[in-house]
Parts: sequence; structure tokens; C-alpha cells
Amino acid sequence: MNSDIIFKYFPELTAEQKSQYEALYDLYQDWNRQINVISRKDIDELYVRHILHSLGIAKVMSFKPGTAVLDVGTGGGFPGIPLAIMFPETRFTLVDSIGKKIKVVNGVSQSIGLQNVEAFHSRAEQLADNYDFVVSRAVTRLKPFYQWVKNKFKTDSFNDLKNGILYLKGGDLSEELKEAKKKYEIYDLPNYFEEEFFETKKVVYVPVV
Repeated sequence: MNSDIIFKYFPELTAEQKSQYEALYDLYQDWNRQINVISRKDIDELYVRHILHSLGIAKVMSFKPGTAVLDVGTGGGFPGIPLAIMFPETRFTLVDSIGKKIKVVNGVSQSIGLQNVEAFHSRAEQLADNYDFVVSRAVTRLKPFYQWVKNKFKTDSFNDLKNGILYLKGGDLSEELKEAKKKYEIYDLPNYFEEEFFETKKVVYVPVV
């Protein structure tokens, strides 16, 4: 599988964006040999299971220029790096509590010339700034995740969705969403992507302001 799968679903990309997405496979292969951030069986499926999956958020929300987005528990840079390529005028802050993963994020970002990404070895609660949106990919159940980030939001919204959480999750979420006791909307990724991998995958949107 190569980067053509990205261009299939996002045909309006610039030449620079295309070259950035194309570069990711070799970069993650190289980094993965040094620091195992993606499981060995998943690296060959990088474009579907990691990059396109991350871009499920881009199908739900088109961030306006000047939006500030926090990616919590980014690991090797997902969903933050694919989204930062897609939205070059949006500012992305990527955090992870494991320092070697942030080393990968910085290495990949610098290699493809991303100007709109900063990455910190930190927990979300320790950050001083506030953001319009928090994104993440199945770091934990929604209830504890909400507690981590509830004080990280700007109060004024200017995007098509009000400021909040955009969370990539899979499977049956009914119990988890009931436990969280928050308003939410679910966007099913099979409505956007036809690959079997997305069969149970969703973006959960939780407005916070």
C-alpha cells in the first residue's frame, strides 16, 4: 500500500503536501528500526492504519487557519502529523509522556519541513496553553481522557464545530459514552473510507464550550 490511497480520498492536495505524505513511509521505516513506535505488522499498512485513519478527523472537521490543535498521546505523531500536513495554516501541538516517541515526531516533522508542529515530552495537564480542539487516537476511555483535557480549551469558537474533542475510536462505544456522561456526536468512518479496516472505526466529537 502506498500514498495513492491518501490522494484517492483527498484529491485537492498541493504538490508539497503530496511529497510530504509520500515521504512518510520511508521516514517511519527508518525511525521504527531505531525506536519501535509502530508495530512491525502495522508498518506495511502505514498509509491505511495510521495516516488515513488519522485523516478521518479531516473528513469530519476542516480546521480554519489560525486554529490551535492539541494532540494528546501522539505516539509517533498520529493523528497530529498527517493532520498538520493537511492543514498547514493550523497550529498543532503534539504531546506524549514517552520521550523517545517525541524524538520520532520531531525527526519526521523536520525531515518533511513541517512549520506548524511543535512537540513536547509532557502530559497534557502540564501544558500552559489553551486550544480550540484536542485530538487523539484511542489513548484511554473517554471519561478519564476528558478529565485530562477539560481545562485546555479556549472559550471562543470560530470553526464550523464548537471547540471540543475529536477522538478516533473503534468498536462498540455505547458503554464508554454512557460512562462519560457528555454530549457527543459520532461520525462513522465507513461513510468516508471503503477499506475494511474502517468497518468499526469512528470519530467521536465532544463539544466542550
